Amino acid sequence: MHVPDLYGGRTATTAEQGRQILDEIGRDELLVRAARAAAPHSEEGLVYAGFSLGAAIAQTLALADENAKGVLLVHGTSDLAEDAQTELPVQLHVADPDPFESADWLNSWYLEMRRAGADVEIFRYQGAGHLFTDAGLPDFDAHYADQAWAIALDFLAEVG
Repeated sequence: MHVPDLYGGRTATTAEQGRQILDEIGRDELLVRAARAAAPHSEEGLVYAGFSLGAAIAQTLALADENAKGVLLVHGTSDLAEDAQTELPVQLHVADPDPFESADWLNSWYLEMRRAGADVEIFRYQGAGHLFTDAGLPDFDAHYADQAWAIALDFLAEVG
């Protein structure tokens, strides 16, 4: 397992703080940092994983890596290029409703991923907060977190 620190040690306890850090570093720079961190391991056939803002980065890198084995997204997704093509297994865990991933967006995202060829599973957690798997935050939901981690670990065992 490789867990790069794309934020240089900076952390946030609110979505607003996370977005401020993102704005200061910039999406392009985060993507460059992530690509540099993943490149030495790409031939191993990585399963890319990302949480919230990091899910967009994981999805983008996985779809560009011909050796990728899968994508695990927790609390977030990203746009797809119109010409995106992939046969990757993709698993998403998301609150329902989620303030950053509306139902309409998720339905559209699912259809675009399927159109691109991905094998997609979405797990929605009714009434959970956006970051329900993070025990250090107010959104934490122990029941849903345990459920999500069990499903995600099974997914990783299958594709990894």
